[in-house]
Amino acid sequence: MVFKVVIPARYKSTRLPGKPLIEIGGIPMIIHVAKKARMSGAEEVIIATDDQRIIDVAAKYDFEALITSENHISGTDRVLEVVIQKKWSDNELIINVQGDEPLIDPQLIKLLYEGMKKEGLNYATAASKFKSYEDYDDPNNVKVILGKDNFAIYFSRSKIPHFMSNESKFWDPNISLHHIGLYGYTPKLLRYFCNFPESKHEAAEKLEQLRAIDNNLKIKVFEYHGNHIKGVDTLDDLAAIKKYLEG
Repeated sequence: MVFKVVIPARYKSTRLPGKPLIEIGGIPMIIHVAKKARMSGAEEVIIATDDQRIIDVAAKYDFEALITSENHISGTDRVLEVVIQKKWSDNELIINVQGDEPLIDPQLIKLLYEGMKKEGLNYATAASKFKSYEDYDDPNNVKVILGKDNFAIYFSRSKIPHFMSNESKFWDPNISLHHIGLYGYTPKLLRYFCNFPESKHEAAEKLEQLRAIDNNLKIKVFEYHGNHIKGVDTLDDLAAIKKYLEG
């Protein structure tokens, strides 16, 4: 297998400042993610950050990290800067793993790469079925609805589609999936995507993948059937993951 993993790690999180360096079980969150990425079989794992403190921590744990601009509006823009710095060719497949997913399954990363390779895709992501209606109802959980051949139609923090009758009674876990913030792309696609300005739906939902939808880029969604544990967006998420990892 030949693919690269880039992990965007912005220090100045709005809700949890310094989030990449929050320790879980005595290890910084970003290092948990990098270790999982290395286990996927990636040829290279690069942490892309805007802060020297993250560079120093990465070096301590023998991971490569690069300083990228503080002005990027999305993690994907940060990944492109790494592609440019590393001078990777357009033939590479890049997997963008979110820096706040300390429990990411290495097999999920591998699934995305293998699916893209097999189908000759230049842009893909992943999703899984919601475990409960309560999870579907949570605006912190992003939903995606799929069209023909499992290409994304729309992503939203809201419940989609809208049910005209009793939603909690008739809700079907197959009608929309729980988006997993993992992306795969080629450098050529990345350059094309990042040339577009922030789109209106991206700005409204704070979901960068909507920039692609708004510009008619097709995103293939691979369904993951394993046990995905969501990343750290809130203090409650952090407490749950600490409990899981620390026993």
